[in-house]
Amino acid sequence: MEKFFNLEGKLSIVTGAASGLGKAIATGLAECGSDVIIVDRNEKGLLNTEIELKKLGIEVLNFKTDLSSLEDIDNLFERVDLLKRNIDFLANVAGEGILGKPENISIDELKAVLNNLVICRFYMCQQSGKRMLKHGKGSILNIGSLASTTALGRGHIAYSIAMGGVSQMTKELSTEWSSRGVRVNTVAPAQVLNDSLKERMEKDPELGKFFLDGIPAGRLGKPNDIKGIAVLLASDASSWITGATIPLDGGNIAMNSGGTPGHMNNQND
Repeated sequence: MEKFFNLEGKLSIVTGAASGLGKAIATGLAECGSDVIIVDRNEKGLLNTEIELKKLGIEVLNFKTDLSSLEDIDNLFERVDLLKRNIDFLANVAGEGILGKPENISIDELKAVLNNLVICRFYMCQQSGKRMLKHGKGSILNIGSLASTTALGRGHIAYSIAMGGVSQMTKELSTEWSSRGVRVNTVAPAQVLNDSLKERMEKDPELGKFFLDGIPAGRLGKPNDIKGIAVLLASDASSWITGATIPLDGGNIAMNSGGTPGHMNNQND
């Protein structure tokens, strides 16, 4: 039987790989045999990821890059080109948002979020896509959010505008490129426990309960929850999946705003 999830011989680029979802994706790819270029501006975290991945017996290259800078991205791909290898997979993870009420957030803050999450993400897709198109095959995973398709409120206006853009960017790139062998998909996580979310929950003890009320699976996400879907999208097992925005959310989107998750359902309908 064909080994659908065997990534041996492939080369993947993973941004935001110093921690969280990026590190989990890089680990999942490496566990299935892919060589990995890990990218982040967090030099210490990137080094730690590199040390862990090398234990898996694959080739790891550590490229410190500010992924909010087009110039830095150009420098990244100049270094990638020196490898004389095809890029098989891009996991486009890195990018920061800014919280702010719609009536208060500044245009400069909005521009910064759009630069981080749309413009520079698009540039990563464009630069990877050009190279994938030359050899007629490749896959791109863009990290989106529940905010790619639904409104969050709570000061997420700039982030939600950007995440909607990521989902639409994915659909357009897929429509343009899939007939030429390059697939593009978005994975849209719900709340995943990372350092910043833990800090917010420590400041507001009610926040965790609020999030759980909307997740039928009864728990928040963990970074490792994304490993399987990343491997799927990097592999030939997903050869007919493209242009999709795929929820990774414990059932959050499936439950409408008036629904009650089963773990809370202790009363009559």
